[in-house]
Amino acid sequence: MTIREICEKYGLTADTLRYYERIGVIPTVNRTKGGIRNYTEEDVKWVENAVCMRSAGVPMEKLIEYVKLCQEGDSTFQARRDLLAEVREEVQEQLDRYKTTMERLNYKISRYDEAIKTGVLSWDSEGCK
Repeated sequence: MTIREICEKYGLTADTLRYYERIGVIPTVNRTKGGIRNYTEEDVKWVENAVCMRSAGVPMEKLIEYVKLCQEGDSTFQARRDLLAEVREEVQEQLDRYKTTMERLNYKISRYDEAIKTGVLSWDSEGCK
């Protein structure tokens, strides 16, 4: 696949793909004799991995480390597992923060629903309207 096809498939820019390759988020992509990137099925899987991990909020440094470990081979299973467990913990903390925020928003919306019915919005116990 060409870089253009990959961009269209994953909603990335060519600059992003080149950047991912340059910093090690995806391994080096083979090129045609004319120097054009030629993405193989394996390359596509690396791009999918990068898109998935980034959408989960995985920091670039962790993603780069993960790719390096994968390239080192099967002896890094434990290190990869540990890295992913660490990232999972960070993502869980983010989810917990989002849950708290969502609860607060739902609470405030319910207060406005009540205010719309009654025509009155009073201060709550936390000093918020």
